[in-house]
Amino acid sequence: MNGRSSLLLRLSAAIGSILLLALCSAPAALAADGVGLGGRTTDKSITFFCFGVIALFIVLPIVLSLIQARLEGRKERMREQLERVRHP
Repeated sequence: MNGRSSLLLRLSAAIGSILLLALCSAPAALAADGVGLGGRTTDKSITFFCFGVIALFIVLPIVLSLIQARLEGRKERMREQLERVRHP
C-alpha cells in the first residue's frame, strides 16, 4: 500500500466514523415538544437563524475573495522576483 492509498483509507474511515456518530446522535437531538438545546423553537429564533444564514452567504464570499486577492498578489510578487533572478 502506498502513501496515497493509505491516506485515502484513513480519510474515508474518519469520514465514515463521523457520519456514523452523527447518525447515532440524531435521536438525542430530537427533543420533545419543540424544546431542544437552544430552548423552545419560536418564529423569532427561526427568523434570526435565517438572518444568520443570509449574513453568512454575504460575508463568506467577501472574505474568501479578499484572501484570494491577497494570495494572487503574493504569487505575482514571487513571480516578479524569480524573473529578476533569472534575467539579471
